[in-house]
Amino acid sequence: MKVPIGRPSMRPYLPYQQRTAAQREGLSAHFLGTSSVLLSDGQTSVLSDGFVTRPGMLRVGMGRITPDRALVRAAIERLRVENLAAVVCAHSHYDHALDAPVWALETGAELVGSESTANIGRGLGVPESSLRVVGDGDTATFGSFTLTFLDSVHSPGDHYPGTVDQPLVPPARAGAWKTGTAYSVLVTHPQGRVLLQASANYRPGALRGHHADVIYLGVGMLGKLPAEFLHTYWDEVVAATGARRVILVHWDDFFLGLDRPLRPMPYLLDDLGTTMNRLLPLARRDGVDVVLPVSWQSSAPLTGLA
Repeated sequence: MKVPIGRPSMRPYLPYQQRTAAQREGLSAHFLGTSSVLLSDGQTSVLSDGFVTRPGMLRVGMGRITPDRALVRAAIERLRVENLAAVVCAHSHYDHALDAPVWALETGAELVGSESTANIGRGLGVPESSLRVVGDGDTATFGSFTLTFLDSVHSPGDHYPGTVDQPLVPPARAGAWKTGTAYSVLVTHPQGRVLLQASANYRPGALRGHHADVIYLGVGMLGKLPAEFLHTYWDEVVAATGARRVILVHWDDFFLGLDRPLRPMPYLLDDLGTTMNRLLPLARRDGVDVVLPVSWQSSAPLTGLA
């Protein structure tokens, strides 16, 4: 019996847990929970979301939230970030865009995303010269990275639809961070192609003709959706791009801080066990490697994909 406040055990999925990169050569990645991923080739780094404040459920539900600059600074120091060129928001909910402007302010990186994301940056004082608004099919180049932005769809059950139409000055209710535009972000690098698919949803046919070696695949809420939805999502994102590895993101309980190991969402909100039981057979069918990332740990996402 699944108790709503209980949560799935990670023990059955330990074989899928990522391995630490032996050395930092080639393209490296650090996962910071939800869909926050730092990619670096040693010369240039790009970051998706950068959500590290992770306010608790009570504050999100009943109070007002604001980015914790000290936690962002601590993350920058812990990861030794010295060459961050861009912070890219998959969409503009607080669990993607709350801290992104602070990363931009602390490092000089550009803040990249929708007009909603730009207004979140304006609310925290990010200068216009550091804001880049992108549309469907737009590309942006940072060092050897080229990012292509493809309009996507938020996962079913969007709690905060709409756009952020004025500079958002925190503290504010969590619902002030509205969705804006959701993107699939294809990261092209001489060493390979990585797709950042933060939200577990798809636009039919949108990714056909686009190749990815690795996908950071959002799986949030899939455990509460019909099996047929997951199957179609897999086919539209993983099979369509020919990816050989999926690294699962947005499965962790983002109401808990990053000072402890990641834990799945409670059954009340999602069911990672159901997601894994449905996803793993599809991965075996298509010969796709499945990885559960570990927060803060360096990894080499493209290694072993010959």
